[in-house]
Amino acid sequence: MEGIEKITARIEQDVQREIDGVLAQARAQADDITARYEAQAAKESEDILARGRKSAGERVERLYSVAQLEGKKRVLAVKQEMVGRAFDDALEQLLSLPEDRYVGLLVDLTVSAARTGREQVILSPKDRARIGKQVIAAANERLAKAVAPELPDALAESKAGALLDKVVSGASALLAGTGMLTLSEETRPIRGGVILVDGRVETNCSLETLVRLQREELASQVAQVLFDGVG
Repeated sequence: MEGIEKITARIEQDVQREIDGVLAQARAQADDITARYEAQAAKESEDILARGRKSAGERVERLYSVAQLEGKKRVLAVKQEMVGRAFDDALEQLLSLPEDRYVGLLVDLTVSAARTGREQVILSPKDRARIGKQVIAAANERLAKAVAPELPDALAESKAGALLDKVVSGASALLAGTGMLTLSEETRPIRGGVILVDGRVETNCSLETLVRLQREELASQVAQVLFDGVG
């Protein structure tokens, strides 16, 4: 029996050594695998962090660019609004001129826009009732003078000369076919200014149209004056 026990003991020892060896080998392999995975995990983690930092940086740059663009848009919108107000104020000042100066302005517009001197002149309802005849008379007189011969100063300064001047101007205008503007029965929903009609040809010299055209032409110059030195 004692021999069998010794043999059994040796077998157990051999088995235990084999088990210990396998376990040691397994532990070594496990440690190696763990080390490799830890290194790979650390690398992947660093890659993820690097990509995240890059993505965050790019997003910050995009947001900054968007913010800058939005800021520029808002500044431009404010500038455009201020330029618009400047032209709106200019229109209001024209409409608020004293009556004599306003009549003079309408006469200037009418004479400048007249191509034949036989046009119909259309005004706003308010202007037609208030100053329509006055504008037509003054415009016709100026058109007539433009085609009439000049009288000597000595004669023109006398009462008779003034009367003769009117006669000569009227005759010259009649011969030239000008100075025959008429006040149209029609009115237009304009704020001020004149509209000349000759057959199918219509010349719009309403103040709002003229100011709008000036705005299209001069807006950049007005903005430069308003915002010189402003970022």
